[in-house]
Amino acid sequence: MKLSRFSNSLFYVGTVLLLSSCGSGGNEKTAATDSTAAADTAAKAQVVNTIVTTPQNVVVITHKVADFAKWFVAYEAHDSARLANGIHNYVIGRGLEDSNTVTVVLRVDDTTKAKAFAKDPGLKAAMQKGGVLGAPMMTSVTETWQDTAKIESALRSRATYTIKDWDAWLKAFEDGKQERMDNGIVDRAVGHSLDDNKKVYVVTVLSDTAKAFAYYKSDALKKRMQASGVTGEPVRFFYRLVKHY
Repeated sequence: MKLSRFSNSLFYVGTVLLLSSCGSGGNEKTAATDSTAAADTAAKAQVVNTIVTTPQNVVVITHKVADFAKWFVAYEAHDSARLANGIHNYVIGRGLEDSNTVTVVLRVDDTTKAKAFAKDPGLKAAMQKGGVLGAPMMTSVTETWQDTAKIESALRSRATYTIKDWDAWLKAFEDGKQERMDNGIVDRAVGHSLDDNKKVYVVTVLSDTAKAFAYYKSDALKKRMQASGVTGEPVRFFYRLVKHY
């Protein structure tokens, strides 16, 4: 009788241990699964879409200054006046060949107000105070595509040229993306003149200047541009990004 009770006790203890062991293994597997799922979710959360296709109106200004440091102080001091007119800081760059040639790109909420602001005597006075030399070149542009991803190279190229048809050119331009990347050119922004979509505006990053400048002179690019409906020669301005707001 005692032997039977002892055997039953051993059986009970063994069963409990077995069930506990099985339960523990299940919890470990569940924990591992949950951990993997959490890691996958975190990884997906880190993938951020940097492409913007919502049209954005900008004003592109290029002018020479006597002293960049002095001009920059005067420029930022005038920021409240720009904001009051729905104009927002976007990009400042300095010419690659002449560092005292400055390019400024401003985001615009209302193009009518922006045009009026461009004629404001206060703006003229601020530019004179900043040491701007000569009359600035100003162009209103509608950016239809841009990539906001951070990139190491500060070298930029802004190209403007005339085309026959926007849709045909845009398709051909998109088809040539890989060829540009293979030649050290990374697309940054694409658009056209505010009033004329046959006047194209393209900003690119130069990740490899040797390849890029060789490509600009190549027959391959010449043929591609002709096939896309480009008329005349593109005008390129090379600059170094100073500040991106």
